[in-house]
Amino acid sequence: MDLLAALEALRRPLDRELFPLAVGESAADRRALRELAGQLDDYLLPRLRSLDAPLLAVVGGSTGAGKSTLVNSLVGADVSEPGVLRPTTLVPTLVVSPADRAWFMGQNVLPGLSRATGTGPGALRVVTSDALGAGLALLDAPDIDSVVAANRELAAQLLAAADLWLFVTTAARYADEVPWSFLRSARERSTALALVLDRVPAEAIEPVSRDLSRLLAENGLDGTRLFTVPEAALPSERARLPEESVRPISRWLTGLAADAAERSRVVRQTLSGALDSLATRVPALAQAVERQQGAFDGLRSVVAGAYAGGLADFDAGMRDGSLLRGEVLARWQDFIGTGDLMRSLESRVGWLRDRIVGFFTGRVPEAQLRDALENGVAALIRGAADGAAERALDGWSAAPGGSGLLDRLGPMEAARLSRASPDLARRSEAAVRGWQEYVLDLVREEGAERRTAARVASFGVNGAGLLLMLGAFASTGGLTGIEVGIAGGTSLLSQKLLEAVFGDQAVRTLTVRARADLRDRVRGLLEEESRRFTAQLEALEPPKGTAEALRSAADRVHTHRTQLPAPTGPPALSPLGNPTGPPALSPLGNPTGPPALSPSEDPTGPPAPFPPEDPTGPPASSSPHDPTGPSPSSSDGPEEGRP
Repeated sequence: MDLLAALEALRRPLDRELFPLAVGESAADRRALRELAGQLDDYLLPRLRSLDAPLLAVVGGSTGAGKSTLVNSLVGADVSEPGVLRPTTLVPTLVVSPADRAWFMGQNVLPGLSRATGTGPGALRVVTSDALGAGLALLDAPDIDSVVAANRELAAQLLAAADLWLFVTTAARYADEVPWSFLRSARERSTALALVLDRVPAEAIEPVSRDLSRLLAENGLDGTRLFTVPEAALPSERARLPEESVRPISRWLTGLAADAAERSRVVRQTLSGALDSLATRVPALAQAVERQQGAFDGLRSVVAGAYAGGLADFDAGMRDGSLLRGEVLARWQDFIGTGDLMRSLESRVGWLRDRIVGFFTGRVPEAQLRDALENGVAALIRGAADGAAERALDGWSAAPGGSGLLDRLGPMEAARLSRASPDLARRSEAAVRGWQEYVLDLVREEGAERRTAARVASFGVNGAGLLLMLGAFASTGGLTGIEVGIAGGTSLLSQKLLEAVFGDQAVRTLTVRARADLRDRVRGLLEEESRRFTAQLEALEPPKGTAEALRSAADRVHTHRTQLPAPTGPPALSPLGNPTGPPALSPLGNPTGPPALSPSEDPTGPPAPFPPEDPTGPPASSSPHDPTGPSPSSSDGPEEGRP
């Protein structure tokens, strides 16, 4: 397996939602999943398939930083839409050279975004410009701090797909926390980075540049290429910056486009950093998947416990005599009356047998007792299922992840789960009838013995079978008053008569088998009922082994990581940090123009930032609002916390 195949194997487990339950930091886990899948789709896989493809530079930054104006000024055309309203960049604009148009119009980069025709936040507008040399494209991204959540997410997605970040901030907002969270992300992933400090008043260039350099060093980004763009009075929001203000940036980008070796170094730097980041990102994601799996296991355990309790309720109902109330009890009262019959059991078994034979041969039709027994057992099953469903729902409400799952299902579905399924009555009656047939088969089997055949025949198979069914429900718990004697007499009477027919050992064996069969049938019904809950889990649960699959895939990526050659030679970009950069060239699209001046020779261009401890420079400003520095404009908003 090569590196590309290893990355494809890593991508496959990410195709479904892995964090449906609100467990731990599930929102952050879902965001990490989206970011990882997005970077694989938008950058790692496409770039690894074509290392020599054109370089994509994404122009990103905060709202109002002047990204669109900068892009328009660099290409010398109104390709992106600036304005005073926020957010301005609703649809990202990709500016490419005519030679690279076919590459970027295909699904080679950012395959999830439609091209040219879309107008929503998920579309990508592609513009061709002769000002850009082949091999380099500029993408004007939405604001990273946009008030529109979709814009923020898209901005992060585009930055993750970039070979190079051209990050724009302003003299008034350079210390805000939101941009620095992105810059630290670039550091952690070794993304090629250049910073543009925009809208800098002339008197603030030195102190602000110095302070920004200090912050870059404190955040592990020292050596980052820094460009400053002086503040300029533009006649309108749509106006472009003076050519001399952006000349150092255009000169650098033109040199990058013209130097294939330098582009390759940038690509390998960013690609290497993205691959290296998988070593920490994927195991963290796998651990979060295991937390989800633990929550699913807990919810499944709640269901299993609830329905085990339902079966225990049925067991108790079989033994406590409660089944012998109601209609079953009324049928027995027709024959037994009070407890007088019980007092004659020991001495008058033969007489009782005669009475029972008459009972089953017409005085009280056996079908009535059998139906009453069937209805009673079915009602007992439904009661056990209702109780189990209620316990399962209550357990989910209290279990980790359960409350959010119920919210996701909605009140109607939750209410449906809180009771047994509507067709349980039909299935219960069918199960009891199957059990009754099984008991009759037991009687037939036992009656086939020569020693018992005549006695079974005297009762009839149906009569003896009903006695065995009644014998399966013993004891007197749960009854009061005269019901104790009557119900107890019912159970004991059936047992005595059965012993007279089959013998005491055979009766014990038959009773155990009858109870076990009924219990197995009820267990099956309750398991079917529990699947209403577990089906909800199975529809959302990540496939078993997902966490291990992620770790194994990450290990394979690490094993094949050496197949990507590391960047060689003196680097040009942060964090490689070559202060000399590529050869000075003319502005974009003007290869025949006059040679560009260095910052120290060009009085109209911004000076290079002072070293952090240059004793010849003015004192460093500790804040972007130092009295010698600029004051924030009203359109930029209040400053956020410094990094």
